[in-house]
Amino acid sequence: MAHAYTPGVTVTAETRLIRERRLPLAGSVQAKKGDMVKAEDVVARTELPGNVQTINIANILSLLPEDVESALVKPVGSVLKKGEVFAMSRSFFGLFKSTCKSPVDGTLESVSNITGQAIMREPPIPVEVHAYVDGVVVEEMPREGVKVETECSFIQGIFGIGGETWGELKLLVKRSDEPLDEKSLDASCKDKLLIGGSKVDVSFLNKAVAMGVRGVVVGGIDDKDLREFLGYDLGVAITGSEEKGISVIITEGFGEMRMAEKTFSLLRSLEGRKASMSGVTQIRAGVMRPEVIVAQDGRTARGGEKTFFSSSGMEIGSSIRVIREPYFGRLGKVAALPPELRQLETEAKVRVLEVEFENGERVVLPRANVEMIEG
Repeated sequence: MAHAYTPGVTVTAETRLIRERRLPLAGSVQAKKGDMVKAEDVVARTELPGNVQTINIANILSLLPEDVESALVKPVGSVLKKGEVFAMSRSFFGLFKSTCKSPVDGTLESVSNITGQAIMREPPIPVEVHAYVDGVVVEEMPREGVKVETECSFIQGIFGIGGETWGELKLLVKRSDEPLDEKSLDASCKDKLLIGGSKVDVSFLNKAVAMGVRGVVVGGIDDKDLREFLGYDLGVAITGSEEKGISVIITEGFGEMRMAEKTFSLLRSLEGRKASMSGVTQIRAGVMRPEVIVAQDGRTARGGEKTFFSSSGMEIGSSIRVIREPYFGRLGKVAALPPELRQLETEAKVRVLEVEFENGERVVLPRANVEMIEG
């Protein structure tokens, strides 16, 4: 049977994943191989060097640069509190004095007799890396981090914002084509990951942030709502560093887009379970997709024996999503994979496939116009 590899999102009830948890620079690893860890557990720690502050002592004390060292009342290497005097000069036979105070808590790192400036180093910034998923540590990377393996249900989206978070999944709609309504938000949503249907808007997101919601998974969002929520136009490089207090995953695309029934059904079956999610998205080389991970707890989403997913490429019957106009966002299955090239209106010759949409309609599309929904 003819098949072709087309990148796509994965939606599967049972799979095995490994997530690497690595420090930005060398530190200490808190977990050992074989340890069972929870998403919120700290598996590695380090400290980033504090910010640097430059103080022009020569100007403040009206001294020549070569006289600055003799004006120090605290030696280089001293730990200072904000406002603490560390240099002083006297003038007019000692009747008047000028002082130089530390602008921050920190360490007096160096003084230059050429520039007359002092370097203050603020306290180091602690960095903790969490496990992110419930699972088992399968590998230690000395002074760097660990790898955590989890057996889980796994749902990828096509776009997201916000970093890693975790919480209990809570369903707010009854149907996959139902938009999220801010009236459905109440105190029970605090610290939850909310599941929606076709669309979310800026008013819902703003209220969700105010109520302490940790994440939202929904089919679509209007570009203007996203822009208004973020306060700026989003670039095409990588997301995940947005500091909005919430992570958002879009499973289908921009606009009002009914969530794929397979995705919605799986999320609905997982309601009440603890999930990990990340909105980090990278579209270019080294593609990264936003994700929801629900570790298995002795059950599977569908019940029965666990199986593990592996991709074998696009085949007849594969579930796909169209990612270009005029059928953007529509879902269907591969009905045929003709091996010969077809000429488009642009006169370019490309490989095509025949798609059968959910309503039974069939169309022929370039293979580059679709992505697989794997699982």
